[in-house]
Amino acid sequence: MNPFSLFLTRKAGIPPIAEFIQHWDVLEAVVIQVYKGKQVTTEAALDYANARAWLVENYPHWQTQLLPYWRDLPIGGKPASADPFLALLAHPAATDFLGNWLAMQTLPAARQALNQWLWQASEPK
Repeated sequence: MNPFSLFLTRKAGIPPIAEFIQHWDVLEAVVIQVYKGKQVTTEAALDYANARAWLVENYPHWQTQLLPYWRDLPIGGKPASADPFLALLAHPAATDFLGNWLAMQTLPAARQALNQWLWQASEPK
């Protein structure tokens, strides 16, 4: 798990989000690996398919909670016009990330939204 997200997850005390973050970490790693490596390994394709299937099924549970955190974040230097999580999940296969610079620009917005939500959830009430 992303070290900062792991720290925030523990601090926030929201155990169910940990599984979401674990799957998101896999998706994020595959996107980066495919983009930078300019190829899709069998393992990356399978990892993406499994992570994506879980996330497509489970993201709706977290979608409303994450909305306020990505709305004002930049994607490619412009304010996000759509949900960055859904934008990445819209790709049915890891091969979609070959040369996909927009996907790479979308990843930070999703991660930042997730971490901001966790940070706020971990603040004392």
